Amino acid sequence: METTVITSKGQVVIPARIRRRLNIKQGAKFNVEERDQEIVLKLLNADYFKKISGTLKTKGKLSKLLLEERKLAKDREG
Repeated sequence: METTVITSKGQVVIPARIRRRLNIKQGAKFNVEERDQEIVLKLLNADYFKKISGTLKTKGKLSKLLLEERKLAKDREG
């Protein structure tokens, strides 16, 4: 089990071992959910969008658009 602390700005550090294993890079986006007394972070990557595709009945158009938008954001970051 890993532990971390929250900063005065509300930031939480994800331990390096977990970031490496999940290939989390600077600027990665997450969905944040509150469940009872838990906070759940879901990495917004291609796998996430594939998993939820079809739930909005957009025939994959929304997933494609979001992935394209994420690629453009990465390109702007350098």
